[in-house]
Amino acid sequence: MLPDLERLVRLQQLDDSVAVALKGIDSFPSKIEDLKARIDAKTESMEAAKSQMDVIKTSKQELEKDVSQVQVRLNRFNEQLMEVKTTEQLHAVQSEIQTAKAEVQRFEDQILQCMLEIDELKEKVDIAEQAVKTEQEAVSIERAKLENEQNVLQEAVKRHAEEREALVETISTNTVALFETLSRSRKGIAIGKAVNGRCSVCQVAVRPQLYNELRQNATLQQCESCQRILYFPRETSLATESP
Repeated sequence: MLPDLERLVRLQQLDDSVAVALKGIDSFPSKIEDLKARIDAKTESMEAAKSQMDVIKTSKQELEKDVSQVQVRLNRFNEQLMEVKTTEQLHAVQSEIQTAKAEVQRFEDQILQCMLEIDELKEKVDIAEQAVKTEQEAVSIERAKLENEQNVLQEAVKRHAEEREALVETISTNTVALFETLSRSRKGIAIGKAVNGRCSVCQVAVRPQLYNELRQNATLQQCESCQRILYFPRETSLATESP
């Protein structure tokens, strides 16, 4: 294979690898946000349960104040009961006492209901807190994994950039210029394989004569449709080396 052509194949491999690595690096911020959103969702559920419990606790405290106020009235009515002088007064005070006792009972029933709801919500809060803790631990592990992957990709980009720079120095200036021009205008793909009589990138058929020339890999040839440099794939050290 023509040395420059062989090097261009490797150059394309490096560019492809860098493009994939950069795409992966660009995706990390959104992946980190997704991890944060998972914790936020669990935290939101926990805070909602806590807020609901606080509301019930406040209601219970208000009911307890109401009971205290009614109890004061009840004590006063009991004191008045000892001072009544007529049957009419007795019946009136007894009626007030019964009303106050009914109020106390009603408030105490509501307090009991609040206590039951608080117990249920406390269990719900405990479960939600554990869910947040578990999610934080899982996210921490996944974040560390993502950061490690990011470091690996950044190192790969750096390593490939160094290899690319060294490789470009070994290719003729005109050939590099052609490659770079095609890469910019063809979405980063400047070179493609000629397979089964077609350009493997644009899938347009190659003229038989040109295809025969491509099989020799002896000169730089371009696809007459997409203008990309074409080569016939063979087993070569550079062409098959892992990126």
